Amino acid sequence: MAAKPHSKSIEAKKRKRTSNHKSEQQPANNKKPKLAFDSKKHKQSSSNVQNKVSKKHFKPPANDKQSQGFKKDEGEDTKKLRRLRAKELAEARKKKRKKHFSLEQELALLWEKMRCRNIAKEERSRLVSEALQKMTGKMSEIASSHVSSRVLQTCVKHCTQDERNVVFTELRPHLIALANNTYAVHLVIKMLDNASKEQIAEVISSLHGHVASLLRHMVGSLVIEHAYNLGNATQKQALLMELYSPELQLFKDLVTMKESRLEDVITKLQLQKSSVLRHMFSVLQPILEKGILDHSIVHRALMEYLSIADQSSAADIIQQLSGPLIVRMIHTKDGSRLGMLSIRHGGAKERKKIIKGMKGHVNKICHDKFGTMVLVCIFSVVDDTKLISKTILRELESNLKELLLDQNGRRPFLQLLHPNCQRYFSPDDLTSLSMSIPSLKSKEQSDSSEVCEEDKNVEGDHPDISAQINEGGKKDSSKRRHELLVDSGLAEELVDACCEMTESLLRSKYGKEIIYEIATGGADGILHPTLDEKLSELYKSIASLAAQPKMDEPDVEHILEHFHSSRVIRKLVLDCPSFASTLWEKALKGKCAIWAKGHSSKVINAFLETSNSKIKEMANEELKPLVENGDLSPPNESAKND
Repeated sequence: MAAKPHSKSIEAKKRKRTSNHKSEQQPANNKKPKLAFDSKKHKQSSSNVQNKVSKKHFKPPANDKQSQGFKKDEGEDTKKLRRLRAKELAEARKKKRKKHFSLEQELALLWEKMRCRNIAKEERSRLVSEALQKMTGKMSEIASSHVSSRVLQTCVKHCTQDERNVVFTELRPHLIALANNTYAVHLVIKMLDNASKEQIAEVISSLHGHVASLLRHMVGSLVIEHAYNLGNATQKQALLMELYSPELQLFKDLVTMKESRLEDVITKLQLQKSSVLRHMFSVLQPILEKGILDHSIVHRALMEYLSIADQSSAADIIQQLSGPLIVRMIHTKDGSRLGMLSIRHGGAKERKKIIKGMKGHVNKICHDKFGTMVLVCIFSVVDDTKLISKTILRELESNLKELLLDQNGRRPFLQLLHPNCQRYFSPDDLTSLSMSIPSLKSKEQSDSSEVCEEDKNVEGDHPDISAQINEGGKKDSSKRRHELLVDSGLAEELVDACCEMTESLLRSKYGKEIIYEIATGGADGILHPTLDEKLSELYKSIASLAAQPKMDEPDVEHILEHFHSSRVIRKLVLDCPSFASTLWEKALKGKCAIWAKGHSSKVINAFLETSNSKIKEMANEELKPLVENGDLSPPNESAKND
């Protein structure tokens, strides 16, 4: 019985030995031989595959559309619910934060209806009245909201005068606070636009003491500027005088004065000039630093400051204005004068900054009534003709045809063709061009003229004005003019443009002056002899239009019968002999009897009135019988009637 377990232990030992023996027979690289089949490994791998399959998203068959739609609808519903909950939460927060949130929502619904263009007047007035009733007593509180301020603007625009008066009465005590608000400021401006004269006076009186602080504010300055533009001369002066001295801010009675110039105000009120300068500097310097330079009241204040400033203060202002900021100022009369003063008294660096700051804006400046005078000043004063040609003239050439027909756009070209001509520039324009700052004037000029008196009415001739205008540049004016006009190629472009649009220029009220100056060669014959061939082509172009047969249609006037063109051609006959001979040979010879009456008779008479003896002899043989028969009026009578 004891032998059996012994035999088992021997068999176990044999098994161990055989396993050890097998391990000894393994290769030297210790790599285990691959088993043909491992049941455990196989089981694990099969389970992993099942797990992977179960983790993958189940894709239903393509035909099972109902299950797909059901799941999509579920997703959309959950998204909609989330949006609705978020919207409800936002509205709940707004109700806590905003006192009149529900009222604003009601007003917004009314506003959507009343602002429609195709709505009936009765319906709109009903909606406006309903909205005003809901806002009564709360206007000052809700006017700062971006929604309700728009509703109030629409109501003020379309309501009756009585309703407008109610709105004005309720909002007047809060005007200063509203003027500083980003949204309410538009309501204040709309109220001023629809206000009566009495209400405008009330608004200006309520602004007393706050003009300087509002002008320093980006939004509040809009209200001051609007009130300044709507007010009369006395009201404008009242707003301005607060910027002169702290005493004028405190006492209203001192503001009501007839004196408009700052020097006169200082003399009458016996103010200290140094204290006025200090106060004005403290008001104007923050405005300059913030760049709030679009407003005419600021331009006027700067002009008055420069009229009494010492040399260093005036030079500092000129230096700050020189640059791209000047482009935002030259749309007003005083802003344009500030631009011209900056060009005249600035150094080469300042002038370069101003001209480079105009890049991209030259065409817009040229179309502006006051901005174009700054370009005229640049052509008259700045010596760097290469910079002007590169920056200004190239932009003008790109839009040349349109500018030649424009009332303001033609002025810079006329300045180059005929400088400082009283026929093209008013006395006020010439005064602006000759203006200078008293403390920065040169010694030679200080004895000859006083400036910064822009309110003077200039009458009569200006004998020394060209010398004053050309002051500021070291280069000879004729040399500068030749470089800008002829050497730059601008003159050739002008002649080509005149040849292309001859008829439209002759018929134009403003273009006729350009074609006249170019055809005559400009003042001092600046276009001769360089462009003589081009000018002869222009003469032929005008003559070919005049040679066309007389029109039977009453709507279309012949070039010789048109009011403007007939007078230009007459002037050219009198002042340009080469044009007169071309016109006679190509258009009028043997046809004068046809044109002996009407506006065209002025052109025919010009051949008898001309001072050139050759032209007179050439036409005398054909015209003398017409005068004797009474078909053509004698030269003296036609000159009187012209």
